[in-house]
Amino acid sequence: MEYAAMTFWLVVIVFTALGVHRLWSGLVQPRVVNSILLPGTLIAQLGHILGLLVTGGTVNNTTLIKDDDSGEPQTGKDVKPRIPVVGPILIAMLPMLACGAAIYVVSQYMGRDILARMEGEAVPRQLPTMLAAVWPMLRESITLVERLVEATRASRFDDWRTWAFVYLVICLTIRMAPLPGTLRGAIGAIFVLGLAAALMGMAWPSTDGAPGLLDRAWPVLTFSVAVLLFLLLLSLAVRGAFGLVKILFGQEKPT
Repeated sequence: MEYAAMTFWLVVIVFTALGVHRLWSGLVQPRVVNSILLPGTLIAQLGHILGLLVTGGTVNNTTLIKDDDSGEPQTGKDVKPRIPVVGPILIAMLPMLACGAAIYVVSQYMGRDILARMEGEAVPRQLPTMLAAVWPMLRESITLVERLVEATRASRFDDWRTWAFVYLVICLTIRMAPLPGTLRGAIGAIFVLGLAAALMGMAWPSTDGAPGLLDRAWPVLTFSVAVLLFLLLLSLAVRGAFGLVKILFGQEKPT
C-alpha cells in the first residue's frame, strides 16, 4: 500500500508542476517563465536527451528555449525510439528522475537547515479507502505547506546557500512537469516507477538502523509535494487577484 501511495504522490507532483507552469505562463510571457526556470529546464532536457540515446531515438532540433513566443524547451517531433511502448515511457521518465536526483543533491548540500526543520513531517503513506478519510489527508496537506513556510522563514537568509536552494528547488520541482510531447509517456512512467520501487523495496527492505529505499526517498518526495502545493496555492491566489484587478478596471468582462 505504501508504494501505491508513492505512485499517487508522484501523480500529484507531476500534474501540480504542470498546473503551476501553466498558471505562470498565463500571468507573464512564457518565454520569461522558461528563462527563469532555466536550471531546471537544463536538467530535464539532459534527461530527455539521455532517454533518446538509450532508446535509440533521434536527437535533433533540441534547444533549451525556442525562438518563438512560447519559449518552451524544444524536443524533436519524430524521435523514433527503437524500443516500442517502453521507449516513450523511458524518454519521459529520465527527465523526472534527473530532476528528482538534482533535488536530493541540492537538498543535501544547501537545504539541510530547512529539511531539518521539517523533520517529522511526511505525506501519508497510506491512501484513504473511504471518503471520510480524504478530508484529513487534505488537511494534512495544508498543514504540510504551513510547516514548509515556517521552516523556510526560520532559515538563515543571510546565507547565499539558502537563496540558491530555494531558487533551484522551485526550478527543479516545476520542471518535473512533462516536456512537450511526453505527457502520455510521463503517465506510464509514473506507474512504472511505482512498480519498480515496489520490487526494489522487496529486494532491499529496511533493517534495524538502516532505512530502506522508501524511507530514504520519502523526505524528498514530501518536500517536493510541499513546495509544489505551496506554489500552486500562491499561483492561484495571484491569478485570482490579477483577474479581479482587470475586472475592476474594466479590462476584462466577468463571465
